[in-house]
Amino acid sequence: MSNTLHFSRRQVLAAGLATASLATGSLALAQKAPRTLRIGYQKGWLSILKGRGTLEKELSPLGVNVTWIEFNAGPVQLEALNVGAIDFGDVGEAPPIFAQAAGAPLVYAGATVPRPQLEAILVPKGSPIKTVADLKGKKVAYNKGSNVQYFLAKLLEKQGLKYTDVQHIHLPPPDARAAFQKGAVDAWIIWDPFLAAAQKTLDAQILVNAKGVVNNRMYYFSSRDFATKNTDVLKIAIRQINDIDTWASKNKQVASKELSQVLGLDVGITDLYLSRADYGTAPVNSAILAEQQSIADTFFELKLIPKKLNLLHAAPVDLG
Repeated sequence: MSNTLHFSRRQVLAAGLATASLATGSLALAQKAPRTLRIGYQKGWLSILKGRGTLEKELSPLGVNVTWIEFNAGPVQLEALNVGAIDFGDVGEAPPIFAQAAGAPLVYAGATVPRPQLEAILVPKGSPIKTVADLKGKKVAYNKGSNVQYFLAKLLEKQGLKYTDVQHIHLPPPDARAAFQKGAVDAWIIWDPFLAAAQKTLDAQILVNAKGVVNNRMYYFSSRDFATKNTDVLKIAIRQINDIDTWASKNKQVASKELSQVLGLDVGITDLYLSRADYGTAPVNSAILAEQQSIADTFFELKLIPKKLNLLHAAPVDLG
């Protein structure tokens, strides 16, 4: 009887150890299960990061694969995020506001330093428009729902003008350039490198840039689900992007040449673009979220979005 009892105890102990081992093994497998970071990107700095291959190299030991999907605009990337097609992407200030208003599950992952000199209002050479006040009643072209729309709203406000004091002509950059070139509009609000290209090839003149008006940051975003499960991956991605920024700030000539090849532009255009750029990318904090809140509030007041937003709903999952 005692032998049988002793044997049964050993069986139970062995079974328990086996169960614990299986549980530990399952946990290890779960922790090491392959993950994928699907990056949506526009031609630019992320293209250079892609070409380096350094992100893949750093993420590989963590069992993370990286895939890249190219887009021609930020809003399209946000649509892809909304349907679960990408996990990470880059975009200007305004598109995330519209995406959040539409219910996209986005969270901010990173932001560049302010770069107000990279967007401006252009007028043709010899234009009678010499000041912002001269824009009253004039046809002003810009891309609807973009960072420059916010710039225009705040600039008019700062100058004591109403948003309705100008004629708003909504055109994407290529169409706006064509309209500007043939004189169909009086001014064009645009960002780099389109800005530098117009200066170099159309002899366009800067009426005023965004300095002292808006910050004009570039943002990196993710989905809440991905960010919650992969904070380590996002931190590495933002740090690697900042590494590219740091390299470019110290090697402008080389960076300009590489970027010109990526964008298919003359190096003189990218030289001008990078000469006025500021560099640096970091995680989004409360102060930066407050900037986005101001944009959201402005767009709501202008009836550009249907509801008032709380930017904390798009805060990084690890916001302190």
